[in-house]
Amino acid sequence: MKRALIILLALIAASCAPADKRTHINLQRFFGECGAAYGHSIDVAKADGECGIMTVLINRFNAENPDIIVDTNVVAWPGYAQLTAQIAARDPPDLVTIHQGVLTDYAARGLAEPIEPILRQAGISPDAFTDAGRRGVTKNGVIYAMPWDTIGGLFHVNTALFAKAGLMRNGKPVLPTSPAELLDQARQFKARTGKPYFIQSQVNDPATHVRNLYTYLLAQDAVIFPDATHIRLATPQAAEIVNLFRTINAEGLSTLNQDTPAAINSFLNGEGGIYPTGTWMIGSFEKEAETPGRPLYKSYGVYPYPRLWGHPAAFVDGHSWVMPKRSRTAATRAAIARLLKFMSDHNFDWARTGHVSAMKAVVASPAFAALPHRADIAPLAVVGRPLPGNIRRQGAIEGILGEELAAAVSGQKPVAQALADAERRANRLLATID
Repeated sequence: MKRALIILLALIAASCAPADKRTHINLQRFFGECGAAYGHSIDVAKADGECGIMTVLINRFNAENPDIIVDTNVVAWPGYAQLTAQIAARDPPDLVTIHQGVLTDYAARGLAEPIEPILRQAGISPDAFTDAGRRGVTKNGVIYAMPWDTIGGLFHVNTALFAKAGLMRNGKPVLPTSPAELLDQARQFKARTGKPYFIQSQVNDPATHVRNLYTYLLAQDAVIFPDATHIRLATPQAAEIVNLFRTINAEGLSTLNQDTPAAINSFLNGEGGIYPTGTWMIGSFEKEAETPGRPLYKSYGVYPYPRLWGHPAAFVDGHSWVMPKRSRTAATRAAIARLLKFMSDHNFDWARTGHVSAMKAVVASPAFAALPHRADIAPLAVVGRPLPGNIRRQGAIEGILGEELAAAVSGQKPVAQALADAERRANRLLATID
């Protein structure tokens, strides 16, 4: 009797509670969880890092839009297994962060909603996107996401060591303009500093060699994927690129046998000239450059990969906002449009992470240029190229290529054999995709 009374009172209390009339958006993202530091903050200018800026942006949107509530689900990076399971259960989020290269797989299977209708509702024209951003979210001629940034490889440079090597001019590092010049400068650097020209993460990091290969093939307008189920790697252009980096290793012009944490530590400690890694490291390295007593103090610069062949180019990816296909009310769609408009208006805040903005107006703004090194890396917004929008399983292909290229660069396999094996294995994978 007592238990029944308790249940009845609870039901009465629930029935008296005010109804939540707000429109809910179920947003799922990676970038980490930092609620302890930023859970109640709405001051975006004081937020730092990917997690902090993202958390505060959503907090501020909720504060400024009391009729909408963004319910955030933070997933462990990158969260695609969870998203796939949610889609299979027919309960995906309303909005989700997806890498532009991975977006291809969801779009090809009809699991992502074309986003242009929502963009129109938000008053956002695709013409506002940078060239790199628009390429990244366009799959077979259809825009499937709002680009959030462009991410890719850069040359992070220890300028103090470059000065010691005699490779600074007018306060800027002298970067090579051809393969032969790169080798000459790398040899000069080692002779004058006693340190390797490159610091590279060559262990358990397939992106290192794949980024080099894709970038310099794209610079030569090579057709890497003649169609959606074939890759072309057994070519003179690919062999020349791989042989260059094989020579760099063979002559001790690069660190060897380092994974990513070891390579980062080497660069922080001034153990080499250039660390080719991503946009995401700019913030960490810049903090070191501002810290007296550290090897990088006032000795850090960062630039796109130099043109060694063909024209300036960079293999890039990017983060994007995607609407998984599901039924939504008109109110939910209108709320998503308002959220995307808010995010696009605050894309400059996200650019403080080190990633290149996906909005032309931000990249062209004095505020963006005033951020450390952004004027130097801004060309990525124009020259950045993703893989073609019909190529699926890009992550798996990167793993295959990275394994074979590592064998070639380290001398474990002849270059021609490694490229042929990479081509054969990737084509076999692409042939299995239904």
